[in-house]
Amino acid sequence: MLIYLDIDGVMVPANSWRQLKILEDGFPEFSSRATQALNKIIAKTGADIVLTTSHKTLFSLEQWAAIFNHRHIQVNNISRLPDNVSLLNRKDELLKWFESQDTNQGFIIIDDDKSLNALPDVLKNKLIQTSASVGLTDYLANEALEILSKFDIGQDS
Repeated sequence: MLIYLDIDGVMVPANSWRQLKILEDGFPEFSSRATQALNKIIAKTGADIVLTTSHKTLFSLEQWAAIFNHRHIQVNNISRLPDNVSLLNRKDELLKWFESQDTNQGFIIIDDDKSLNALPDVLKNKLIQTSASVGLTDYLANEALEILSKFDIGQDS
């Protein structure tokens, strides 16, 4: 199972009135609520992370694993979409990616980008859309688990 994960507006709520706390690894602190929610999804599904964030190529995959680990999120495997050299919006970037991927496998997309509302149903039905100022919550984690439960392939729950 896979989690296509954005960071800004998901793990790091976007609040213009609050200064981001940058940790020693050079990346913002994740919200505790989002951390708990993502850990819940990973613990119950064993899902791997595919980074979709615009920051995805700023760090190596090893650095990303360390960033998540430092924020108390144990990821099994972490990968990322290719660099968005065409500067596509998130919807078009995902559409291009999924042209060569199996959309019947177990995955969810967690993102705050409103352009994703225009995804075709086969993808939109797997979208967990966060509020940019709130980020990922326990309620949304439960929605994600409901979607992923339809693709359970014998993972321990």
